[in-house]
Amino acid sequence: MTQPTTDYTPGSLVSVRDREWVVLPESAPDMLVLRPLGGADDDIAAVFPAFEDVRGAEFAAPAPQDLGDARAAGLLRSALRIGFRSGAGPFRSLAGIAVEPRAYQLVPLMMALRQKTVRMLISDDVGIGKTIEAGLIASELLAQGEAKGLAVLCSPALAEQWQDELRAKFGIDAELVLSSTVTRLERDLDMGQSLFDKHPNVIVSTDFIKSHRHRDDFVRRCPDLVIVDEAHTCVTADDHTSQQSQRRHELLQRIAHDKDRDRHLLLVTATPHSGKETAFRNLLSLLKPGFGDLDMNSGPDRARLALHFVQRRRADIRRYLDEETEFPADRFFKDETYKLSPGYRSLLEDAIGYASERVTVAGEQGRREARIAWWSAIALLRSLVSSPRAAAQTLRTRSATASAATAEEADELGAPLTRDSGDNDALEGLDVAPGAETGPEIGGAGARLAALADRAAALEGPDTDLKLKALIKHLKELLKDGYDPIVFCRYIPTAEYVSDHLKGKLGKKTVVKAVTGTLSPQQRLQRIEDLADETADDPAARRVLVATDCLSEGVNLQHHFDAVVHYDLAWNPARHDQREGRVDRYGQKRDEVKVVTIYGSDNGIDGKVLEVLIRKHRQIRKDLGISVSVPDEASSGVTDAIVEWLLMRSQSGEQEALFGAEEVKAVDQKAAELEQEWNSTVEREKASRSRFAQNAIRPDEVKREVDATRDALGDAGEVDGFVRQTLAALDGVLYEGGDAPGDFNADLSGSPVGLRDVLAPMLGGGIIDHGKRVPFRTVSAVTRGEAALVRTDPVVGALAGHLLNAALDTRSDGPRPARRCGVIRTRAVTTRTTLLLVRYRFHLTLPSRAGERQLVAEDARLLAFQGSPTDATWLSPEDAARLLTATADENTDPTFGERTMKRALDALPDATEHLGEYGDRLAAELRDSHRRVRSAAGEIIRGVDVKAQKPADILGAYVYLPVSATGTSGAVTGGAA
Repeated sequence: MTQPTTDYTPGSLVSVRDREWVVLPESAPDMLVLRPLGGADDDIAAVFPAFEDVRGAEFAAPAPQDLGDARAAGLLRSALRIGFRSGAGPFRSLAGIAVEPRAYQLVPLMMALRQKTVRMLISDDVGIGKTIEAGLIASELLAQGEAKGLAVLCSPALAEQWQDELRAKFGIDAELVLSSTVTRLERDLDMGQSLFDKHPNVIVSTDFIKSHRHRDDFVRRCPDLVIVDEAHTCVTADDHTSQQSQRRHELLQRIAHDKDRDRHLLLVTATPHSGKETAFRNLLSLLKPGFGDLDMNSGPDRARLALHFVQRRRADIRRYLDEETEFPADRFFKDETYKLSPGYRSLLEDAIGYASERVTVAGEQGRREARIAWWSAIALLRSLVSSPRAAAQTLRTRSATASAATAEEADELGAPLTRDSGDNDALEGLDVAPGAETGPEIGGAGARLAALADRAAALEGPDTDLKLKALIKHLKELLKDGYDPIVFCRYIPTAEYVSDHLKGKLGKKTVVKAVTGTLSPQQRLQRIEDLADETADDPAARRVLVATDCLSEGVNLQHHFDAVVHYDLAWNPARHDQREGRVDRYGQKRDEVKVVTIYGSDNGIDGKVLEVLIRKHRQIRKDLGISVSVPDEASSGVTDAIVEWLLMRSQSGEQEALFGAEEVKAVDQKAAELEQEWNSTVEREKASRSRFAQNAIRPDEVKREVDATRDALGDAGEVDGFVRQTLAALDGVLYEGGDAPGDFNADLSGSPVGLRDVLAPMLGGGIIDHGKRVPFRTVSAVTRGEAALVRTDPVVGALAGHLLNAALDTRSDGPRPARRCGVIRTRAVTTRTTLLLVRYRFHLTLPSRAGERQLVAEDARLLAFQGSPTDATWLSPEDAARLLTATADENTDPTFGERTMKRALDALPDATEHLGEYGDRLAAELRDSHRRVRSAAGEIIRGVDVKAQKPADILGAYVYLPVSATGTSGAVTGGAA
């Protein structure tokens, strides 16, 4: 029923363009801003009443002829709740995001909403979901109008992944601002326009934007919400900090402490300390001035920081609020050794001899020359123990340090290419094999290097390179056990060499591909997807990825791989942890991730690095439950001592002793110093984790809001039942079994054509035809072609939308599993009971830093009463919900059912007053919930208000009758399918 009107209040219904819409607060008399009833913000439209036929509308009542069976009410209710994209609870964004957050992931969100200006340091362990936690805060601030735009600062290698995560999981479209995209973006600007004005949401390369050319414009026009990924790389620790880190730090200081703009700032890192107390305090100072000087032994100071800092281990949240989170149980470590072949050993000895001579001579020429020679020697030794191909390339390439004007410049140029710093996010270009030529030639150095290079090249292949032979053996064992491994190499030539020689040696059904820094970040991800696609359709097929450390940070690979092989040892164990963290994270299907480390027992380097650094790091992780960064300077002191020992041994002519078990005092002394400093860092980390695990938000506070949210939006059990029943009713075929209990597969080829067309692009494209089974998984972390059994999964949302639209459209000639009416005889009731499915619309007033914001939201409730509306006994919400599980224990004659339904619907106006009062109570509860979540920000609490729009919409009405004494026969109430 419609009637012409010109007074459309926010929350009221109008009919235009052959559908019903909700009027939004942004409307004006001459222009209405509308959202489709039950629709999302993406469907909002502007309508001009002067040019279009806009009429006020009332939601159509159910028709007594539209009878369904006992399942109809539950399916309709679930479809309605799953379809909500504008919930009324204090978390405005949760109804519209495509991920169902774990309870522990809501803790940072609740902490953020208690701050007028959000300043958060999120430092949860690797693989817990810091990106999701930051995305939850960002989507909520944007949904509430607290932020108008978003900038994510990250490395270029992770930019596209951030873009995909924000778009796919949070519905936030962000433009990539990188050195490779800025020219194209600037071409589309108007005169005098900044690209940060044109694009409110951006993903920005930190190293690109920190340059003088772009930095000032970015700071001036920077959005009011900034997320900094791997934030520990953006602070300085001491005078030796790289210029890269210094410039990043200067950029963040300007963003954080801008006098004209009070920005929201989220700092994200798994390693806030990085082994450097000064760097940690500089990180804290970005949150608030003075935080860098907090006394961590002072209770009041710790309490101040706890409002802005969350830092948890997996053990802290594996079971949280009776909710289990499926992380791999543990990492299984296996160290496998190899020995050099005679030819390789001879080459290494001669190369060490050359390097030793070069360092000695250069040391007599001055400090600059000495440092150049030192870095050249390290580059040569690391390449030699990596692979013959890397060694050959290094021996034929000029050292980057050779052009250094000073010793300090030589250190700045040499360290990144030969170290594996744990706080370096600029991984681009660092997998290039370094050079060893330094010039000028000394004693025919050029000819000697060329000869060594030729000898290295001749050693390629498993017959002479026993490291490669060992790798093939251990990969075959992993593949036999059903694992799909990633092999990490230090240098591009090594990765290409390994990939070349693995092909054809691991079985016909094993596909091998390499990903290195020669590919752009987009090409890397595409190659990984291509590898997954090639092996997806054959359960017996295995995949092996050979990669450099360009993939060791930030990239999520847990869906395709479950084992890691360290072919080259990193000289900083944090790099090992980053590599392993690509697969050992939430969403990994394996209970146990295998880690194989291949090391040389007689090359003079690997054994000591493994003993002093890698194994110590593992033991700390096992004891503490997290990784603790090795202090960089102490770590480099150990590796420098090892190299120096090698060079000195060569100079003394004691080549045999070079590879024996003799312990060298200088190395052991450095190792002892490292252990002492590392242990101090561990103790600081233990104290930090216990203080900020997070106690600022009590579990009971989280539970109350989680329960309220899930009560309004539904839980995983409801979604699972809804999907199974809906697929079966729509002629889908279900096959039980999968990677985890509760998983199943579905053949959707028999479902309605319109539904298949909608689902096809969500499932990776292509035609959904007979025999193609779609995996439905119980975890929310799924890969392409799979669906998650969570309410926000696009496939589940499409099923809900199809079911709801079919239920509301009585003209539809396709399957209609959900109906708006039903008459059910059941032993679950002893007297006539009516169940109502009611949709409430709420008008929310939410104050913010920018002033009040008016919003319209929706909620669905079940209300039930015994008797007639005029003399009703109303049931509790729990008793009303239990009616959904009632079964039809006796047939109901269709004619009788239609008459009964008509009488019930005719009497419903008498229930209007109760429905309105119930809506007012819901509004009061929602108002209290909004205030609770914001309880620490008093100025934001004042003015919070929630009002129910009247009348409420009755979507469904179902009459439950007790089983008759005689037992009625006849057809069951029809219309379900």
